[in-house]
Amino acid sequence: MARVVVEVMPKPEILDPQGKAISSGLRRLGFDGFTDVRQGKRFELTVDGEVTDAVLAEVRDAAEKLLSNPVIENVVAVRVEEEDTEAGAR
Repeated sequence: MARVVVEVMPKPEILDPQGKAISSGLRRLGFDGFTDVRQGKRFELTVDGEVTDAVLAEVRDAAEKLLSNPVIENVVAVRVEEEDTEAGAR
């Protein structure tokens, strides 16, 4: 089995109140080296079998139709993530 990761972020022109709240929280906790924070979403889809170009195209289609709101969000990444064999053995 393989895992496909989809990352979705707010479009640049969309305000990100969660990102602003995180940014303020970082400053309050003494983390001063960050100028901006934008919060997105990460989805992990498990695929039974080989991840082909057709499977990735289907994942991207699903991401654009269901996992994201295309009015305010962009699908910024669709990639295969290798499973960590050490973590799986624990």
